[in-house]
Amino acid sequence: MTLHAGPPLIRFEGVAKAFGRNVIFSDLTIDVFNGENLVIMGGSGTGKSVMLKCLIGLLTPESGSIWYRDEEITAMTEVEQIQVRRHIAYVFQQAALFDSMTVYENIAYPLRAHLKLTEDEIGERVALNLARVGMPDTEQLMPAQLSGGMRKRIGLARAIALEPEVILWDEPTTGLDPSNTRRIAELILKMQAELKCTSLVVTHDMTAAMLVADRVALVYDRKIASVLPKERLAAEPPGSLIKSFVEGTLDL
Repeated sequence: MTLHAGPPLIRFEGVAKAFGRNVIFSDLTIDVFNGENLVIMGGSGTGKSVMLKCLIGLLTPESGSIWYRDEEITAMTEVEQIQVRRHIAYVFQQAALFDSMTVYENIAYPLRAHLKLTEDEIGERVALNLARVGMPDTEQLMPAQLSGGMRKRIGLARAIALEPEVILWDEPTTGLDPSNTRRIAELILKMQAELKCTSLVVTHDMTAAMLVADRVALVYDRKIASVLPKERLAAEPPGSLIKSFVEGTLDL
């Protein structure tokens, strides 16, 4: 994709976030552009998932601002933030399926909560999204009957049920074998192509990161310390922050 085409879709400006004395961010600043896959990397505990949760209003920064299009999320009421979440889907690390509901009911849940559809229309939307993630005809299965990789794909089907503009992926390949890791990476690229969506992908998995990224951002020292197009990573000089992280030599 062509980066920096037009104004940013999402903007973090000087965001600070702490939990008590534990300062997560002191000056988090980055632009995210329409249609790109931005991979967010960093050591454990550096706040990558916190960044995503601040974007959808699950956590509130102490200072700074977060913008979605021309709307400041950090200045919204909770009701206003709920409306924004219809356009920003969150794919949780553990899929976060409702264990007492079938696959069908899990995917139908956001459709019933946010849209006025007939049951036939809901059924069509559920079937469409199961087909998108390569799991047709699984509507009547229970989450306990699914493998880890299957649960993540069902979690994605639920996340895209409302046809979001942005998808937030929180460690989408954690605990998966190489085959399922590649399958999830292919799904991220498929969503970019089919839904024309923007993705923020938090991951430690360099294989997945290199498969899906348009740009790579490094969270380090309580801020975005480096952000580069993927194709420039190989040309980074030895000792640069992001090259050191990728090579496993950065002191975290």
